[in-house]
Amino acid sequence: MRNLISLSALGTLMASPALAASGPFFSLRNTDFVVLLGFLLFLAVLVYFKVPKTLGGLLDKRADGIRNELEEARALREEAQTLLASYERKQREVQEQADKIVAQAKIDAESAADQARKDLDVSIARRIAAAEEQIKSAETSAVKEVRDRAISVAVAAASDVIAKQLGADDKAKLVDSSIKEIGAKLH
Repeated sequence: MRNLISLSALGTLMASPALAASGPFFSLRNTDFVVLLGFLLFLAVLVYFKVPKTLGGLLDKRADGIRNELEEARALREEAQTLLASYERKQREVQEQADKIVAQAKIDAESAADQARKDLDVSIARRIAAAEEQIKSAETSAVKEVRDRAISVAVAAASDVIAKQLGADDKAKLVDSSIKEIGAKLH
């Protein structure tokens, strides 16, 4: 610090305005000399009251504070980077789980669609079989109706023919033989 004061005093003495003043330099009438004396006195007062040392201490404290803040900032940055890496890792894990869930959902959907197709095929086959059974039943019923109708018509026609050709004695014999036949079949 003393070197700084010496250098500033030397710089002041060698300054070009001081050399440009008229008359002798070391005179109280020379304003440059008076300003130089005032400046040197000011510097001496500052040194006497240890202002440079106090300023140096304050600057050192400030430098220590800045250094501590920088260290704290580095620690916070490292912690933030650790947290960021942790969150990125968790995000990747969650993304992987989501991808697995989506893939499983696709597999389940395809399986459900295949099962639905199979169930539909079975249902269609059952309905076709039921429809064919109904058609067959309707055919059988229609054939039976036609036969029954044909038998009814044939019996009516036969009874008309028989009624016209048979006499009363023949009718009685026919009734008696039918009764005997029924009796034999019942016992």
